[in-house]
Amino acid sequence: MIHATAEDAAPDPFDEHRRLLFATAYRMLGSVSDAEDILQDTWLKWSQTDRSGVRHAKAYLIRTVTNLSLNRLTSAAVTREAYVGPWLPEPWLTTPDIAEEAELADTVSMAMLVVLETLSPVERAVFLLREVFGYSHAEIAEVLDRPEPTIRQIAHRARAHVQARRPRYDTDAEQRSLVTRRFIAACQGGDLNAVMELLAPDVTAWSDGGGKVTAARRPVHTADHVARWVLGVLAKPGVEALRVRPALLNGERGLLLHVDGRPVGALCFDLLDGRIHQLCFQFNPDKLAGLRPGHGD
Repeated sequence: MIHATAEDAAPDPFDEHRRLLFATAYRMLGSVSDAEDILQDTWLKWSQTDRSGVRHAKAYLIRTVTNLSLNRLTSAAVTREAYVGPWLPEPWLTTPDIAEEAELADTVSMAMLVVLETLSPVERAVFLLREVFGYSHAEIAEVLDRPEPTIRQIAHRARAHVQARRPRYDTDAEQRSLVTRRFIAACQGGDLNAVMELLAPDVTAWSDGGGKVTAARRPVHTADHVARWVLGVLAKPGVEALRVRPALLNGERGLLLHVDGRPVGALCFDLLDGRIHQLCFQFNPDKLAGLRPGHGD
């Protein structure tokens, strides 16, 4: 009989922190598929590491994910400059328990990811390491191989940037569920007035088709224009098979669009004073991997 040793019985730190590592890469990149690639690369590095010299496995793994993500984000900047239409993060179909995990839930909302996208890659890394994980400036300097005074300046600049742009939206779960149901009913009924009643007067709708499918190339503003645009899209030929259902996207209630059980899009929205203030439609077929269950678990 083979007896397991204490070392064999102990959980592998990578498996133990897998979900957190995925969320770290996702926050850095705004992409489910890229985050999964980073997770795979991290595992390869971890499996080849002499762990006897690793004192804090969680910190080591987060450092590895951050640096790999930073390299990926820097190389992706040129591609994003040539992107067709608005660039939105990939939506992530999350599970209900994510709201109970503060490290995961706080900065994976679509609204927050959009704000993080306005930071430079290094600012984004410093902000997440400092504000989410509570690393000291000295620790971040070691992770990113930069002087500590430089890290302090970047951290201050990034924090001020995010605070100035961070949205202040309603977060009541019951209210979001109610608005979600009412929005579905109004859209399915083609009721322009009912849709407009749910929208803030200065609402903005963003849609990301990536040049692969039809989507608005510019943001749509005001309740009247947004409501007419949404209903116009739903009235197009070939949309009859489209089904809409509520789903937990990025830790918040949103809408999953599917045809014959296959995800074809997602809607994340933000509420302010009980009305929808911003809508983010993701239609790019290359960005729908995170709408299938199991990603990031």
